Amino acid sequence: MSGRLGNAALAVLVLLCGCALALGFLNKDRCTGPFFDESGRSTPNYSERNFTDACYSDIQFLWIGRDIDRHTFPYVHGDLVDGRLVGGAVEYPVLTGMLIWAGAAFADTDAGFLLGSALLLAPFGLLTGWLLGRIAGWRALLWAIGPPLVLYAFHNWELPAVACGVGAFAVVLLGRGSLRSRGLWAAALLGLGFAVKVFPAFFVLPLALYVLTGGRTGARRWDFRGAAGVLGVAAGTAVAVNLPFALAGFDGWLASFRFQAERRVDATTNSVWYWAFRPEDGASFQSVVDVVSPLLVLVSFAVALAVGWQRYRREGGYPLLAVSAAMLCGFLLLHKVHSPQYTLWLLPMFVLVRVRWGWVLGYLVADLAMGIGIFRWYGELGGDGGHIYDGFAAQAVMIGVWGRAALLAGLFVAFLSSREWEEPGGPADLAHRHGAHPLSPTLPR
Repeated sequence: MSGRLGNAALAVLVLLCGCALALGFLNKDRCTGPFFDESGRSTPNYSERNFTDACYSDIQFLWIGRDIDRHTFPYVHGDLVDGRLVGGAVEYPVLTGMLIWAGAAFADTDAGFLLGSALLLAPFGLLTGWLLGRIAGWRALLWAIGPPLVLYAFHNWELPAVACGVGAFAVVLLGRGSLRSRGLWAAALLGLGFAVKVFPAFFVLPLALYVLTGGRTGARRWDFRGAAGVLGVAAGTAVAVNLPFALAGFDGWLASFRFQAERRVDATTNSVWYWAFRPEDGASFQSVVDVVSPLLVLVSFAVALAVGWQRYRREGGYPLLAVSAAMLCGFLLLHKVHSPQYTLWLLPMFVLVRVRWGWVLGYLVADLAMGIGIFRWYGELGGDGGHIYDGFAAQAVMIGVWGRAALLAGLFVAFLSSREWEEPGGPADLAHRHGAHPLSPTLPR
């Protein structure tokens, strides 16, 4: 399924991606209207429909409660007061805050906000599909027509961040010019991604090591200046985007980070921390998780980077994509929050890194159980529908939580031992076909 696609094939891929995005919007739009109250909230029975009909989206939900309906410019006058975001503060980095504000600019109902946001987000989904098609050919159908795109494209504001991450990889793999210059442009995209949803910043260290060691084919001399430039450009871009907001309203800017740091582990976080321990002493358990969870995430990052370094020593090229994918798995498994839409972060890695199809299909099934079951389950609990473990929806949530966890642990290993995308005819591709080492002197370099 890999290989370069012609313009016509890329157009078909993007068209299919557009169809999936349209279905995703129609699914979420089922929760809007048909009438609206004085605040612009859909009626009747919005609180019941968004769960029982499995059409809930954070976008529509947050129309109320973050001053979005009042068209308050984000961050500048905001704050976090007793765990509550006020004055235009939102729980997301600044570029997402700007997308939220822009999506609400011409809206006076939650339906209008959902539509405006979808119009802003959809081009990023299409761009991601086009880039993945350019890199990996028809394998990009995993993104373009995969169930996660229908379920989560307009659930939250993930698509711009995903586009930044995939764009960075595309610049490195497909761009022209020296590896150092490509690495610097990619680092800028990752810095922008940090200002959208943080997670693209995970890929900065693998990118720096990739540039340091000369990329896929390795180099006789390490490029320390290039690696330092990657770190500097990524950090500088993130600072440049965040600094105006921090200066204009420090408390509102900081509130987004404080909110995430203080978020409690409960049934809404969907992570193994809640389902494994179900703590009785919430405050004590929370203080432990606030330390242990990020520590374990950092350990998983260090392991992935170290294994990648060993592969570089053994094979001659640093596995940028494999290490980045494994780091993402470590975060998704061990972080205290695992929202359903985070699957959009991982989906491009299934396109770019060649793991067995069983891993991919297994994860999509577990994610589907979670993506539908969790909201039906919330609805049943809210309607006094039974015990926390009662019913089909609760069992679907268990399959989703523990199925994803087991698959993420396995994928961490599978990604680190897998082959990455390689342009047809490149050194690694020829080596795979002929059973030789990628840097064997019998192959062209």
